[in-house]
Amino acid sequence: MKTSLLFICCLLFLFTGKTQKIKNVTLLDQWFSDTILTNSSEVRFSSCWGFTQNDKEYGIIGSTEGSHFFELTDENKFKFIDFVPGRFVSSQAITREFKTYSHYAYASCDEGTSGFQIIDLAYLPDSVHLVADYRDALFGRVHNLFVDSVNALLYLCLVTPVQNNAELPMVPLRVYSLENPVQPTLLWEGPNDIPEVHDIFVRNNLAILNCGYNGIRIYDFTNPSNPSYLNNLTVYPQQGYNHQGWLAPNNETYVFADETASLQLKKCKLKSDFSLQVQQFFGTENEPYNKTPHNVQCTNEFAFVAYYNDGLRIYDLRYNPPMEIGAYDTYIDNAQTNNFSMWGAWGINALLPSGRILISDRNNGFFLFDFDKEFFLNQANDSHFSIYPNPTYADEPLTIRAFEDAISDFTVRIYSAVGQEVWSKTVSNQSFVEVDQSLASACYFIRIEYQNYLNENVVEYLKWEKGF
Repeated sequence: MKTSLLFICCLLFLFTGKTQKIKNVTLLDQWFSDTILTNSSEVRFSSCWGFTQNDKEYGIIGSTEGSHFFELTDENKFKFIDFVPGRFVSSQAITREFKTYSHYAYASCDEGTSGFQIIDLAYLPDSVHLVADYRDALFGRVHNLFVDSVNALLYLCLVTPVQNNAELPMVPLRVYSLENPVQPTLLWEGPNDIPEVHDIFVRNNLAILNCGYNGIRIYDFTNPSNPSYLNNLTVYPQQGYNHQGWLAPNNETYVFADETASLQLKKCKLKSDFSLQVQQFFGTENEPYNKTPHNVQCTNEFAFVAYYNDGLRIYDLRYNPPMEIGAYDTYIDNAQTNNFSMWGAWGINALLPSGRILISDRNNGFFLFDFDKEFFLNQANDSHFSIYPNPTYADEPLTIRAFEDAISDFTVRIYSAVGQEVWSKTVSNQSFVEVDQSLASACYFIRIEYQNYLNENVVEYLKWEKGF
């Protein structure tokens, strides 16, 4: 079954050409409007969010004009419900973000004379209603937000308050109580020693702050009026602008993105002392120009990524490094790009109860996808090694990789269908090896020998098909 799955993945890649990559993902619906304000960049849309209300699923997408609300129907279609105009409507209003709490949606914007909007969702599926639009010393422009629903706390990132019609200095992070969801109460602001907190993830009062060029900080917000500093990650390989991250439900796996062209996603382990250990790097190929990841959400098994020019990408975190198992390119490159890698997919919501995935594309609107997670979850995986791609074609290299970092010494022997050894290599102090591309097209059997944690010799066999 594993061989069949890999064959399907490779086959889909081969037959979808270079202009659009589609792999194990089904497009259910797309919404786009060319009447929405734009400029020469053709950017109309920003972020998105998904939520449930009275057992129905809904999606929100931001545009240069405001917030668009849709029902995700049982027929897997976008059904337009309502529109809330932004305080600032302009082709320059390109950063709107959303989160929900109770029956309210919170909408931020970070351009012009924007305010912080609160929208009542109680009348869905008929309509939504703007109940507050704050532009004052408490709110003003906001770049990003996060809601801790369990503790009724609202976190706002990069707040530019306004007083007497004048903008005050930007505040990296503000935390508010949602005891009154329509009138949030300010509890804390900071940190005072760094210029920005671009994004934040919070669970069980543990907050992981993405601080741009200052890396990552981790705080305990058990007392939201006086949070405790726990740890940081200020220097790490492939470091750029630390943009956003997501903690898996196991509270151990954390994946984050640097919003810097050419840099890969990082898979980390959150340790008992609240330090982050970067373990793996993964992402799309930097061809024909350097690519940029933007936003990510995670389950224990999968990372779902809005990957700017490369669209939706899905990675299996159980592989080492995480392996791409799903893709749908929402933005088809053309001469407009000029190798600029921040068009295309911006926002993602992949954690709806139905399993449907939302992507907002800056240029092409709102996408609704299906991805069969159960198919991949049910794949038996008794091996401690992966081989990919399988089958391989032409001059593609074959990589043999251990799932676990602890396996760093092993011997590989490759045999032809008649049992003749055609290639061998002993690997030390690393968890992968590439196989000689000069082997003839044929079916091969791979023998891998290593020692497990009990110092017992273990032998595994894998089948490899090399195509023409």
